[in-house]
Amino acid sequence: MENYMEQFTELVINYAPKVLGAIITLIIGFWIARLIAGKVKNLMVNKNVDPTLIPFLTSLIAIILKILVLFSAASMFGLEVTSFIAIFSALVFAIGLGLQGNLSHMAAGVLLLIFKPFKVKDFIVTNGYSGTVKEIQLINTILTTLDNRIIIIPNGQIMGNPLENITANPMRKVPMTFGISYTDDIDKAREVINQVAKSCDHIDHSQAVDIFVSELGDSSVNFAVRPWVKTEDYWTVYFYMHENIKKEFDKAGIGIPFPQMDVHLHKQN
Repeated sequence: MENYMEQFTELVINYAPKVLGAIITLIIGFWIARLIAGKVKNLMVNKNVDPTLIPFLTSLIAIILKILVLFSAASMFGLEVTSFIAIFSALVFAIGLGLQGNLSHMAAGVLLLIFKPFKVKDFIVTNGYSGTVKEIQLINTILTTLDNRIIIIPNGQIMGNPLENITANPMRKVPMTFGISYTDDIDKAREVINQVAKSCDHIDHSQAVDIFVSELGDSSVNFAVRPWVKTEDYWTVYFYMHENIKKEFDKAGIGIPFPQMDVHLHKQN
């Protein structure tokens, strides 16, 4: 019994300082790693680095520093760094086999950061969702929708499906359709639409507004209207045109038809 106690005491004396030192190294090292990553992030923000790259680079720096801290803590136990690296590599390989899907999303995230089909604050449509890009992470991309919902989409799905970047160009057209009845004057309706477009300050009046008859529908003559606007003014112009064209059509006595059914009754003798 005394021998066991002596051996235990000897182990405590030999390894307690190393364990304590390793714990202190991990605590202080991880704190310093977070501090350095935060300082680098602030530096990149001040240097106007692309906002798309900042979260990715910050996370990468933090991970590398924490791995170095782990190596330092392992060396305090007398472990060879090369052996620790071999063990760590085998562990990473095993984890990688179990996370193949996530690795594909990670690879897609790297491609998104390299080729930049969109960036933070762009408005995109992909995988049936639309929203403003809040953050591009290694595995996921986070969108904020128009009604302030958060959508998280795996990067692999974004790279593997069609993507529309609504805000990629500074200027765009606003496609709209307005119908009038067959009994109304086409030229008069076109003039009303043109006057409403001229009254909208958000439309680019240096370029002509497309106003033409696009379809002879079942119950209406349809006008296609497409003014040029700044991308950020898209919805402002869209709502302005719909509201004011309805008001001006009413003033001009131009009717906007709606689907209806004519029922004919036949009296049998």
